[in-house]
Amino acid sequence: MINRLVDRIRETGAPIVVGLDPMLSYIPEQVLAKAFSEYGETLEGAAQAIWEFNKGIIDNTCDLIPAVKPQIAMYEQFGVEGLKAFEKTVKYCKEKGLVVIGDVKRGDIGSTSAAYAAAHLGKVTVGTNRIAAFDEDFATVNPYLGSDGVKPFVKVCQEEKKGIFVLVKTSNPSSGEFQDRLIDGRPLYEHVGEKVAQWGEECMGDSYSYVGAVVGATYPEMGKILRKIMPKAYILVPGYGAQGGKGADLIHFFDEDGLGAIVNSSRGIIAAWQQEKYGKYGPEHFGEASRAAVLDMREDIAEALENR
Repeated sequence: MINRLVDRIRETGAPIVVGLDPMLSYIPEQVLAKAFSEYGETLEGAAQAIWEFNKGIIDNTCDLIPAVKPQIAMYEQFGVEGLKAFEKTVKYCKEKGLVVIGDVKRGDIGSTSAAYAAAHLGKVTVGTNRIAAFDEDFATVNPYLGSDGVKPFVKVCQEEKKGIFVLVKTSNPSSGEFQDRLIDGRPLYEHVGEKVAQWGEECMGDSYSYVGAVVGATYPEMGKILRKIMPKAYILVPGYGAQGGKGADLIHFFDEDGLGAIVNSSRGIIAAWQQEKYGKYGPEHFGEASRAAVLDMREDIAEALENR
């Protein structure tokens, strides 16, 4: 799957992943009203609104981007109905030819970690059948429990030719409370990066490993160091746009050929219609506003890489 992701990035010229992290406050009133008229102001109604909103975003951007990243918490908050919307979103994105990164941040040990890996990347045995459940192409993984938590995901990646992105240096302001702590004179995130490189040696694609890393755009100098520590790991870069990251901050995450990293933007794209810059589209054309935001982001990144 890492080979397919790289190929799609080359085809689109856009190292961009759209974060499908819907909140009801991002959804235009006409979409909410339609869903509530059919299902009421219920969990089912909320899930329907999310699904229709996602579909509008996907339909307007799928030809421009290689991948999407639905954040499962935004769906789980609406219970089983929300998870149904998550499942529908994953399937629809794959039908549109998009690579799907499940932002699930799972991490446990033993059979529990294996079950998470099966649910999101692999297959589960039901009688004589082997069935895929959510069936994303990649999943994000929390490494806090060490190799016991990550190895079951690596095993499924080897079996299914799928991938993971391990949290190494996250974009949030308080990430340094743990991730920047010095261990043997070096910050913890560097030690995690070294483990990512080791885990990745066990499952390589053509140029990059199935085991990638999450490194926030808000920490460009740390990204420069981690790019060297993990030369074969694709880097998923959150924090662009709404969290303050911009194209110029991203250059060190990429290799010289413009590959090696894919940049996420969530509300900066899916809620673009609420921004003054894209206000001309209005809520009725929220999908077109998202398309415009993707085009602007692609131009910003391309210009930064060209001028580095």
